[in-house]
Amino acid sequence: MLHMRKLIVAAGLIFLFSAGAKAQELNAKVTVVTTRLNNIVNKNAFVTLQTALNNFLNNRKWTSDAFAPNEKIACNFLLNLEQTSELNVYSASLTIQAARPVFNTSYLSPIVNFKDDNVIFKYVEFQQLEYNENRVAGNDALVSNLTAVFAYYANLIIAFDYASFSLHGGDTYFLKAQNIVNNAPDGRGISGWRAFDGLRNRYWLVENMLNTRYSAMHDAYYNYYRLGMDKFYDDENAARAEMINVLNLLDKFNTDNPNTMINQFFFQGKGTELVKIFSKALPQDKARALELLPKLDITNAGKYKDELK
Repeated sequence: MLHMRKLIVAAGLIFLFSAGAKAQELNAKVTVVTTRLNNIVNKNAFVTLQTALNNFLNNRKWTSDAFAPNEKIACNFLLNLEQTSELNVYSASLTIQAARPVFNTSYLSPIVNFKDDNVIFKYVEFQQLEYNENRVAGNDALVSNLTAVFAYYANLIIAFDYASFSLHGGDTYFLKAQNIVNNAPDGRGISGWRAFDGLRNRYWLVENMLNTRYSAMHDAYYNYYRLGMDKFYDDENAARAEMINVLNLLDKFNTDNPNTMINQFFFQGKGTELVKIFSKALPQDKARALELLPKLDITNAGKYKDELK
């Protein structure tokens, strides 16, 4: 699988791979936003935290595979902090975005675009961000929760990226993410790790991708990117026909498994891309896309109806 990823990234970025390269997998940019914190908080501490989180994601080896610098997975993390009543404890939302290169182009297609509203952690400036994938929960759950959340999404980004290049190619990293869920910190105010914390959280996202009843979602990711997006350079109409097949697959999946998190997750961030893909489609493909997209991606239903009519 990684070999196929190298070929596609190399073709897309006109890059010659060196077999000896050992760079880390992520090209992550972490931004910590403090506008919602009160003025008595030392906001310089969060400049330090931002640097530490960037180092945590970018300087760690998350896989055993060798990545060249230009093969790193482009991703962004926006941590928006809010005050709590407890000293040095912050609640936050975390927006995670990642993109995947498309064969023979410089275009990066969105593959992860998700906002997690259930982040709470304790932080004091210069505190070490410690993480051990085999023992996520530390002595202080609120301290270890921050690295657990970031490690979870790092593994998910890699998992979805790999799944787009090879059928079930991301399973190793979905399992690593599930291991983080199973060993997640547990304490007052911590949520998002358990089935009973809601219908759309960290637990359900990875559960959906490892649930054998939902294996069609692996087909959807692989077919959308590898058989659809990567084929546009060679044959636009054939690529769009494959995209229609993906929409048909997701329509059946949604009928058989209504209200799953993963179906909604798949479409987040793809609205503009899908409009561009189908705005130039053959009439029958455009009509089918207009029939399916508004009910599959309700958030962008109006966009599809306005721009694909």
